[in-house]
Amino acid sequence: MIMRNFKYITVSIVLTIAVLLPGCKKFLDEELQGQRADFQFFETAQDAELYLTGIYNVLSFSDADNRIWVFGDIASDDAAKGGIPGDQADIGRIDDFDMTTDNGNLETVWDIYYEGVSRANKLLDNIEQIDMDSERKSEITGEAKFLRAYYYYWLSSIFGDIPVHTTTPTPEETQKPASPVEDIRANIIIPDLQDAVNRLPETFTGSDLGRPTKYAALALLGKMYLFQKQWKDAEDAFRQIVDPGLFNLVLLYRNNFEVTTRNNEETIFAVQHLEGQNPWLGNRLNQWFAPRGDNGYGFNVPTQSFVDEFEITPDSVFDPRLDYTVGREGQTWFNDTVMFDPEWSPTGYMQKKYLQPLSEVPKELKADGELNYVFIRYADVLLMLAEAINEQGNGGALQYVNMVRKRSRESYLYDENLPGYGNIPVGLLPDVTAGGQNEIRKAIRHERRVELGFEFHRYFDVIRYGPDYAYEALEDKENFNYEENKYFPIPQSELDTNHEL
Repeated sequence: MIMRNFKYITVSIVLTIAVLLPGCKKFLDEELQGQRADFQFFETAQDAELYLTGIYNVLSFSDADNRIWVFGDIASDDAAKGGIPGDQADIGRIDDFDMTTDNGNLETVWDIYYEGVSRANKLLDNIEQIDMDSERKSEITGEAKFLRAYYYYWLSSIFGDIPVHTTTPTPEETQKPASPVEDIRANIIIPDLQDAVNRLPETFTGSDLGRPTKYAALALLGKMYLFQKQWKDAEDAFRQIVDPGLFNLVLLYRNNFEVTTRNNEETIFAVQHLEGQNPWLGNRLNQWFAPRGDNGYGFNVPTQSFVDEFEITPDSVFDPRLDYTVGREGQTWFNDTVMFDPEWSPTGYMQKKYLQPLSEVPKELKADGELNYVFIRYADVLLMLAEAINEQGNGGALQYVNMVRKRSRESYLYDENLPGYGNIPVGLLPDVTAGGQNEIRKAIRHERRVELGFEFHRYFDVIRYGPDYAYEALEDKENFNYEENKYFPIPQSELDTNHEL
């Protein structure tokens, strides 16, 4: 009996998977030469690389079922379902906290990310027997452990207590009860990331750009410490990223979400995409979130609450991140000729971060976007470092908050499309200079919301901040109950097959 959450993949599947990383395009030109059973497969260095490719494949948003955005954005106060009434009703039920265990979004995310765990386990079970360069073997092990930690991060953040496997289970072993979410973080995710930190290089370049580095592992490790409220450990992890000065905030915020400036000096880990490939490697979020008139579906639309979070000067100048993130009335839609129409969205707004203009992706190819999904970037690390410092009651947190604010207000020095280009408007995003621990905490949480909006983090921030914050943030969601809804139900298909749950 093979359980749903640990589907065994054959080597023939792995050999036909096209990798997401730009440097591995050469695999796209390889013809499948035949099929080999698992016991014949883990013999050469090429076998290890090909199997690793299969683990990376799970990251992609080329699969329409990779819907972490439903949980990170739509369940939060930042977004509403969007689309047309009745379309993707199961997403609307998550938006309304009226979901049941047979909600399709639960099952698809569960299946996709457990498939990633399963593939990582298979490689880690077998890599030691392969006769290959020891340094590359160690790197591959680090990559596989980072990816397993990444998949368990999403699964545990969405579902809470879940079954855990760190080796390929026998059919009997797939009957397993759920482990507490705190134990999963402490005993699975954090140790995997600690090991990955020691194995991964400081940088990947050229054909390997896009693989997780030591700093990607440190960033996710620090994030896990925040979830565990291990503030000093979190600070130590983030300082190893910040103190060497290897990363920087790009001059223009919007450059983090443009094809020509992706994988920049602010990117710490991003899911890579390629357009025009066979098999498909494009980013389908470009169609999920685009206006229906552009052959999109119009989902994941900003709420008025999110728009209202952005600061405005006495002269009515908004934080420029608003228009880099949101399409709204009176503003152009990606160029100077098309004005945004609020009728495109039931809230009057649309998000822009994972959309490309028609000049880059025409209507007939709308689902074949090429933007990466940036999971962690330097601005996020700076704000998490500020949080770790402040929660210890220490000073110095605001310097990192103000670095993020400074980059935003200085958009006026670098973006010639902004009115008044060359001069920073008076009163725009001044440095935060005063306040006790609670006031600084509020400033950090505000900054995270406007800086990282629609990057699929908001709901998980709201929940980890605790029930008081969550009830205030989600006050418009009448069905929300913190204890009942901070994690989502395990899919019914899993409950039906794993009788230990």
